[in-house]
Order: sequence, then structure tokens, then C-alpha cells
Amino acid sequence: MVHTITMIKIGTRGSDLALWQAQFVAGKLACDYEIVTIKTKGDRVHNVSFDKMEGKGFFTKELEDALLEGRIDMAVHSMKDLPTEITSGLTIAAVTQREDSSDILVFRKEAYRVNHWFPLKEGATVGTSSLRRVSQLKCIMPSVDVLPLRGNVPTRVKRLHEGKFDAIILAKAGITRLGILLDEFYTMVLPLSYFLPSPGQGALAIETRYDDAHAINAVIHLHDAATAKAVSAERQFLKQFGAGCHVPLGAFAHCYGSSVIVTGVILSVNGLRSIRHTVEDDDPVKAGERLAQFMIEQGAESFL
Repeated sequence: MVHTITMIKIGTRGSDLALWQAQFVAGKLACDYEIVTIKTKGDRVHNVSFDKMEGKGFFTKELEDALLEGRIDMAVHSMKDLPTEITSGLTIAAVTQREDSSDILVFRKEAYRVNHWFPLKEGATVGTSSLRRVSQLKCIMPSVDVLPLRGNVPTRVKRLHEGKFDAIILAKAGITRLGILLDEFYTMVLPLSYFLPSPGQGALAIETRYDDAHAINAVIHLHDAATAKAVSAERQFLKQFGAGCHVPLGAFAHCYGSSVIVTGVILSVNGLRSIRHTVEDDDPVKAGERLAQFMIEQGAESFL
């Protein structure tokens, strides 16, 4: 007997990257689909940096509302945008295999500093609205002048091209997924040894209603257990500080055998103080909790 598989409605934001991510998931489904674009608070408000915006879920709440109301069957999120507390009635049905989680420094050729381990000129103007990026950059190079920069990835690259900044910092995963050419600029992948990404960066979260077996089964084959385990440790670390975009905090985890190894950093806004530590544990939740507890014992809460 042949079963008819109903169409699945996939919710996404309307940015180029968000649409790419939704199309990526859609292309892996064994059923018909419709992509539904939804504008979020983060898309509507452009004149306020993330750390000044109240609440959480700037890029996810409206998508979750649409899920709960039955207007869509699944939402595709950048994992780093998803709050650590999952909304009641919803579940993360799959976490995709991670892209490179690193950040990348993209800078104009005239801002290049010769014969220096960090090749950006002193006093350079850098565009970013991420406190995490600001603080880590200030820690490396206190002389930089950081200015707010919002917008989707192509818009940020365009602003750099126009000379509004000497450099910008972007997630490498977004550049890779969109296939953006950066030939006119110099680039530097920022090593994890001193520049940690946002928890979950590079991974996609596919969210559904917790009792929607059809939607869950449609994407379960996309779930990558190793990525999910690593991201769980990072997000648990984040959760302990109740943080979203309001705290300069970064984390990266990877699996080694049955263990997960997670490294985190928390910084003062000016980058002058920081605590960095690494924890290994078989349980990703415990790993994240232990990492946060160590930092709290070292005085991390004074940074908040």
C-alpha cells in the first residue's frame, strides 16, 4: 500500500543565509515542501545592537509562534540564535553536521599590517555588533575602533567594500554556505586558540512540535550525534550564565571517543579581563556545567 506523504511547511527568516539553510534542509526531505518566510524582531530592528535589545530569541520567537499555531511544521534556525530554554510544546528534532565554527576577519588590503602575527593595522575601524567578537578582538588588539554593524552577510561585505570599515568579522560558515567571493580583501580565519565562536555556531537546529511524528521523522536522518553532543555542552555552558547576546562569552566543543571536550571563555566588555578553561566529560551537560562552575569560582560573575 502506498502512503501519501503530506506537504511540510518549513519556516525560515528571509535573509540570504536563512533561505539557503532552509533550502538545504528542504532538499534532503523525501516529501513535498513549502518554504514560508517569517520576519523576526531581529530582522525588523536594525538601529539597536543585540546587547541592547531586551529579551531573547530575537531571530527565533516569531518562528516558534508559527510552529505552535500550526502555520508551519518545522523551523530551521542557526543553532547559535536559539535560546537555551526550548519553548514548551516544541523540540529540536535534528541538529545537522556542523560547518566550520570559526570566525573570519575580512579586511581591506590597505588595512594590512606587514610582518605581524595579527595582520590588522593599529587603530583599524572594525564593524561588528557582537559583544563576544568585540571583547575578544579588544583582548588581542586594544587599539581597534569597533563600530556597530548589523545586516545580512552580503550587506556587511558591501559596507566593507564601500570603505565604511577597515575590517569586519563574520562567521566562516555563512561565507562558505553562500559562496561569497572575498577576492578583493585579505582574510584571516581566527584560530580557536584565541578566538572562540558563539555556542552552536556553524550548526543548524531543526525545530518541530514535540508531538509531530511526521515532521520529526522527515528530518531525523539529518541528525548528527557528534555535533549535537558538542553543541549541547556549549549551550549548557551558556545556559549557566543566562546569557544570549548580552554577555561576551564564547565556547567550542568537540567529541573525542566517548568524551566531549569543551573550551569556554568569558570576558569583560573591554577585553582587559578574561577567564578561559577547558573541561572533558562523558556527559555534555555536566561538561558545560563544570566549565561554568569553574569560571564562577574564578570570579566570572563580576564580568556580568
